[in-house]
Amino acid sequence: MLKKSFVGIIKPRLEYESLTGRVADPIQIPPPSTATLLVEGPVEKRDASLLSEGDAVAAGQTLRHSEQSDAYAVATVSGTVGTITPYTGDFGRIYTAVTVLSSDEKPEPTDPVVSTPPSLDTALSSLTCLPGAPPLKMFADETRPIHTIVIYGGDNDILVTTNQYVVKSRTSSLERGITALKQITGVDRVVVAVPGEAMQTYGHLGAEVKKVDIAYPSAFPQMIMHSVLGQTLPAGKACEDLGICFVTAEAVASIGDAYKTGQYPVRKLITVINKAEKQQLVSAVIGTPISDIFRQLGITLQDGDRIIVGGPMTGSAVYMEDYPVMPDTSALVVQDKNAIPFVSDYPCVNCGECVRICPTFVPINMLVRFLEAGFYEEAADQYDLYSCIGCGLCSFVCPSKIPILQFIRLARYELERMKSAEATHESS
Repeated sequence: MLKKSFVGIIKPRLEYESLTGRVADPIQIPPPSTATLLVEGPVEKRDASLLSEGDAVAAGQTLRHSEQSDAYAVATVSGTVGTITPYTGDFGRIYTAVTVLSSDEKPEPTDPVVSTPPSLDTALSSLTCLPGAPPLKMFADETRPIHTIVIYGGDNDILVTTNQYVVKSRTSSLERGITALKQITGVDRVVVAVPGEAMQTYGHLGAEVKKVDIAYPSAFPQMIMHSVLGQTLPAGKACEDLGICFVTAEAVASIGDAYKTGQYPVRKLITVINKAEKQQLVSAVIGTPISDIFRQLGITLQDGDRIIVGGPMTGSAVYMEDYPVMPDTSALVVQDKNAIPFVSDYPCVNCGECVRICPTFVPINMLVRFLEAGFYEEAADQYDLYSCIGCGLCSFVCPSKIPILQFIRLARYELERMKSAEATHESS
């Protein structure tokens, strides 16, 4: 929802969607005939003895890349391995794509694949690919000890209601997950942040319950750190550097379900926003091609339409209909080619709208000039590049239609790449 003053003096206010009343159950997408799973790491370095084409796999089985890597995926359907191919993700991330051809036969009942009692070692080896993608590796980093876990019962982006549904409809799973997460991590302080809700509704969860404003981008971790926990995150630092780890409500509920049943949850909740901006909540097996979801919902794609993985403010465009549902896929947006807000190469007119709306007070009008010219180090040193939280409000209000958020993302990627290259050169 957008609220803007008539006279244009007050800055625009975007608000998060709120689920009220009886919440409809998600639409169940049938399991795919072919599931595509992504394992981090180049295909050339995989260990063929661990994973090869034609291997039989069962749902819940871990598919490991090599003995030298702790990267893995989890089979979400039973069947046989089809193809094993290279896959390049956003900003040069390298994966191995493994397709699993689902068996038509009814699977035999399987032994429990989630061991008890909960421990960090067993969780790291089996639960990092759960729906919601719990960041369990954060708790294994001894250089950054975690003392507080924050579970946000909403979603970062507007129009998305995935985690709100979990909080409202899977409270028992969430409660079990909080108990298990405390045992896994050894962290006693758990804060559940809920968007504009009556806090007493969730007082039984075994955690502190805090209210978050419904104004976008109040749900971003950096904003919750400031408004709820009373801490300001220094520029260039992660929340984990201050001992605070953020986990989605769906990830916590998935942990609770895994330890209750002993089986691996394979279905991901996704908010789908169609061309008419209508939201529909669906449940799909991880690895399902997004074309299966569109077909089930009656969404027809035409040449020039845009598919966005993530919400409308912070999501990334993809260019293939067989892109698979990932453990962290919270939303899908489809935009009609005639409704896409195009970007331009018009120069900044120095109107100041981006500066006025920035929640962290970054001088965007100066920053973008350096980013357009490729002066990334200067932008970081002089104009607060690392203070940006990535909300995209600057791009939203820019009258020149400059893709400011994309410039910022590219600059951070390039700086990290240069830093990595320098470290490699110095060590050689």
